[in-house]
Amino acid sequence: MAIIHQAELQPTKLELLQSWLPRQPWFTGDGAALIKVGAFRFDDPEGEVGIETILVAADGSVFQVPLSYRGSPLHGAEASLIGTMQHSVLGERWVYDAVGDPCYLAAVTAAILTGQPQAQHLLDVDGRLEALPESVLVGSTGPLRSAAPALGPGTASSTDAETVVRTGALELLVIRRLDLAAQAAGPEALTGTWAGQQVPVKLAAVTAG
Repeated sequence: MAIIHQAELQPTKLELLQSWLPRQPWFTGDGAALIKVGAFRFDDPEGEVGIETILVAADGSVFQVPLSYRGSPLHGAEASLIGTMQHSVLGERWVYDAVGDPCYLAAVTAAILTGQPQAQHLLDVDGRLEALPESVLVGSTGPLRSAAPALGPGTASSTDAETVVRTGALELLVIRRLDLAAQAAGPEALTGTWAGQQVPVKLAAVTAG
């Protein structure tokens, strides 16, 4: 489960993305005009890292931005650092492009290969947890395995539409600029639906391993 605090963020997540997205090869449009479409999360088994994927729209396109939130810098991930923000409950948080974070890679791989579900959003209201509706629902196309392989150090490369992460014998494809019209076909893929998008959209896939 993902516990959401009633907190102020300085800067906000969208403010961080407004300056970072225009520098990415797969982003097109006006970074200052971002609209949040929805988001989903995965659990970190250790409970230390926040793993959230945000979908944003700009100039008619929808982009997928996986993020990881950490309480201290991730060694060796300097190239993936988007920025820092001050969380009024948790303190300073380091925000990473999650394709460079092994915690995200393990979580999305488990979701694709084993069907591990997304985390339920729970709002902390004065110590009482209230379930929030999910704005994006994700699932695996299967076939499902009993376990996901252990991941080694990964290297990421991006094109004008996607990022490929190679880690050991496994290759993970993360779609950045989503194709809303295409049928999300193919095995071992993660798909998503949200309000106004009832046809599943391909978000990521294991393409080797």
